[in-house]
Formats: sequence, structure tokens, C-alpha cells
Amino acid sequence: MAEPRSDAAVPAFWQALGLPGIIDVHVHFMPQRLMSAVWEYFDEAGPLIGTEWPITYRESEEERLAFLRGLGVRAFTSLAYPHRPGMADALNEWTAEFAARVPECIQTATFFPEPGVEEYTARALEAGARVVKVHLQVGGFDPRAKELDAVWGMLADAGVPALVHAGSGPVANGYTGPGPFGEVLARHPGLTAIVAHMGAPEFEGFFALADAYERVHLDTTMVFTSFARLAEFPDALLPRLRDLGLAGRVLLGTDFPNIPYPYAHQLESLAALDLGDDWLRAVCRDGAAALFGLP
Repeated sequence: MAEPRSDAAVPAFWQALGLPGIIDVHVHFMPQRLMSAVWEYFDEAGPLIGTEWPITYRESEEERLAFLRGLGVRAFTSLAYPHRPGMADALNEWTAEFAARVPECIQTATFFPEPGVEEYTARALEAGARVVKVHLQVGGFDPRAKELDAVWGMLADAGVPALVHAGSGPVANGYTGPGPFGEVLARHPGLTAIVAHMGAPEFEGFFALADAYERVHLDTTMVFTSFARLAEFPDALLPRLRDLGLAGRVLLGTDFPNIPYPYAHQLESLAALDLGDDWLRAVCRDGAAALFGLP
């Protein structure tokens, strides 16, 4: 499979695979004031970033939507997340409104360990949320917090995936790594989860969780790219990566628009692994289509 070396080459990439487009499970849309603050934090290489990280796609919301549609991204998330209490409920209202006006959006919600979290998460699920973003690295909270136990159970019962940044990249805190989230899975083994960035840099630990829990998925976000700030992927895990991908449990994620390289580079990096066209089809579309029940 030819590697797409520019954004203009992306449609030819998925067409050559015989796909009707691609699905990206790790895309950020959020209120513009919050998005601008996130971009400023990246510009300043803040403590949770720890390295120079230029943003490639700083356009308006409408321009970013048009860009994804032009690439052939047929479905994508709108990952928004709180960094403190009192934000999540309002973010869920915004992401619900965004999904209502953007048909390609997989409606997204989020939460934080705080009073009322169970109630507003239930409202978000009732309003149609199909994936819930949980950012342990930025939020700096313990996923085992007692306020969240009922929430994890609610997600497990509903079959709604939690897309969790639980790895310690780019900067660790006391609640990242496979241990804390692994304890959540032990309490809620039926929870559907998508581990962002494949759990970088603790790849081995999160692959072990995927082995232990059949509803754990991994997203590709930033892994294998030339921007190796999170960690180098160990060659020893490539056979397991292939098997999980063919089983529909490795999903394309990019971190668009907050990436320091062209969108195509993520796809180029996946194609360069030479794991086969069937693997690319499963990762770039079919696994996510099955998980979210997309046509």
C-alpha cells in the first residue's frame, strides 16, 4: 500500500484500500474559547506538555470541518475534557449541540470526579453520547475515585466506550500508567475502553490490559510518527499489534487539530509498518465502524 505523503494524497490512500472513507476516533472539537486556551498552552510548552509542540491546524471550526470532510473522514469524535471541577456538564451540553449540527460527529461526553458526576453523566448518555473522553493526564485525577465507581458501571452497562488518556505521555502524574486504570477494569471487566495513544509510553502494560479484557481497544494517536515525544514503540509488540488490529481493537486516532505535522503523516506511519491491507482497513475504518455501529 502506497503511503500518503501529503494531505492531498489521503483520499487516494483509502480508495486504494477499497474503503468508503476513514473513521478517526481521536479528534478534538470544543468551544472556541477553550480550544484557544489549549492552543496557547501548547504554544507555551506548559508543564503537562513539556516540549515544543506547534499546532498545524489552527483554522476556524468550519474550516477544520471542511478539511476533514475533504480528506474523506466520514466519522469522528469531538473530544472535550475538563481540567478542573465544574466544567464537564457544560462541555457535555456543547458537544451534544455540536453533534446535532455535524452529522459526521460521534457524540462525545466527558466527566470529572465531583459532586453530581453520576447525574450529569446519565443525562449525557440519555442525550445520545456514544463515547466518553476521560483525560487522567490533564485532569490529574484518580480513576479509582469513589465518585466515579458508579459512572464506570453506568458506562459498562450502556456499552458506551470510555476513551481514556491513561498513559504517562507526555508528562506523568500519580494516576497515569496501566495500574490505576487497570484497577478500574478489574472492578468493571465489561467496560468498553479505548486507550488513547496506545498507552504511551507504557505500551507493554496497556497491551497486557487488552489481552486481559476483550473490550479494551487501543487508538493509534501519534504513535509511529516522527514526533516521537511520547515513546518509541517496541518492535516486540508488533505481532500483537497486528493481531489486535485484525480483531478490530486498534482504531485510527490522530489528535487533529492539535498535531505538529500534517494529518497524512499518521496514515503514512501506519502504512509504513507493512502489516497488510487487511490490517489497514480494520484500523482505518472497519474496527471503529463495528464498535460504534456505523454503516
